[in-house]
Amino acid sequence: MSGATSLDPELLHAFVLIADGHTFTQAAERMGRTQSAVSMQIKRLEDILGRSVLQRSKGGAIELTEHGRYLLTRARSILALNEEVITTFRTPAIAGTVRLGSPDDYALSYLPPILKRFAETHPAVQVDVVCSSSSHLVEQLKAGQLDLTLCSHGNEPRTWPSVPLWRGPLSWVTSTRHAPHRQNPLPLALAHEACGWRAAAQKALEKAGIRYRIAYLSGTQAGTHAPVVAGLAVTVCALTVLPEGLRVVRPDEGLPLLPDFGIVMLKARAPTQPVTDALADHIEARFRLDIARPAAA
Repeated sequence: MSGATSLDPELLHAFVLIADGHTFTQAAERMGRTQSAVSMQIKRLEDILGRSVLQRSKGGAIELTEHGRYLLTRARSILALNEEVITTFRTPAIAGTVRLGSPDDYALSYLPPILKRFAETHPAVQVDVVCSSSSHLVEQLKAGQLDLTLCSHGNEPRTWPSVPLWRGPLSWVTSTRHAPHRQNPLPLALAHEACGWRAAAQKALEKAGIRYRIAYLSGTQAGTHAPVVAGLAVTVCALTVLPEGLRVVRPDEGLPLLPDFGIVMLKARAPTQPVTDALADHIEARFRLDIARPAAA
């Protein structure tokens, strides 16, 4: 075991990239290093810790060891804190107001830690948050009423530059105490007609020949969750931490697979500066570092 008593953030960065499903080659490309250099970084990390953090399965896939799983959440925290400190000292002091749009489910799942850390590094910036549907937020952005917005992929104008933040699967969600997912026709709690999740759910059910009825409509994710908790319907969402009383429908329970979806960020044509760029960079960094896991439209 090495006599080192500290963990180099570069070693942790390589570890997190691989733990998030990137190959050694992909991790090397992201870090601007060779594959052998990344392999040496992982070896160095394991030497410092005195434990293996990665292993190959019988099928050859890279997997986390028990110690690797323990390390992963802590490595994300260390990297986030490291970036926060550096940003605080390197970023010029700026002040002003930035208008940020977000669908309500992203606001609940992702914005609290993002806004907290941004307030710590940019205390003179006021962030006004507007929650609405992705389609409405895009219209507000185009009208100059927002400086920045998050939205579900597919809602952004075709010619409008966007920054991809996350991509992952949608899942069916049912009650932990009831079985609305076994009813025929299947009762659904969904959002407005323009919602991409609603369209994906209906398309998957129709393709599988499963009868359904839209039992509840809501403009918010909290609104679609309520009847599901009561056992009155099934809904769809991405794999965020679900409220008590909800669970993901297992693949063997008869509902069809749902497609992946993405979260993107859009910036206004003439946003308030430099506060908009500062918040945009912060959001992108936070998603890259410690929200590389399922989200929510």
